[in-house]
Amino acid sequence: MKRIYSPLAEKSIKSLKVGDEVSLSGVIYTARDLAHQELSDAVRHNRKLPICLRDQVIYYCGPTPRQKDRVIGSCGPTTSSRMDDFTLDLLKVGLKGMIGKGPRSPQVRAAIKKYKAVYFLAIGGCGALLSTRVKKARVVAYKKFGPEAIYRLEVEDFPLIVGIDSAGRDIYKRKAG
Repeated sequence: MKRIYSPLAEKSIKSLKVGDEVSLSGVIYTARDLAHQELSDAVRHNRKLPICLRDQVIYYCGPTPRQKDRVIGSCGPTTSSRMDDFTLDLLKVGLKGMIGKGPRSPQVRAAIKKYKAVYFLAIGGCGALLSTRVKKARVVAYKKFGPEAIYRLEVEDFPLIVGIDSAGRDIYKRKAG
């Protein structure tokens, strides 16, 4: 298992190969459909973003309300392809990592290669377990969106798999055997 840290360094991104198991520590941001649309609109209209995306990681997640003894509620990944229409705009302004589940479009795969980014897979159905890897959580943008607000998470040893590496290799396109 490779240990990496966020914000992502170019050297770390280049060292990752499709299928690698990764333990991620550092800061990541949650964002789902509504937040992605707002961020993309801001980029397209040259408006200031509510967070700096340079070298950052976005987790496609809408956490559930936290329990009294937890930092955050269940926080499992959502289907990544729903963000594909917005992803190119975010990569253009420096986003380097995305976490979700499922395959991405050919356009997103090409953009990941072009911008030397990486797409990670989190295991669906493990939101309660993944929440134990979150050490701090707070809303930093779009509070009006409730669970779809942007949260700043500090994570420790967040388990992931490289789904698309910076060379554009895609785990969903690998041949079996």
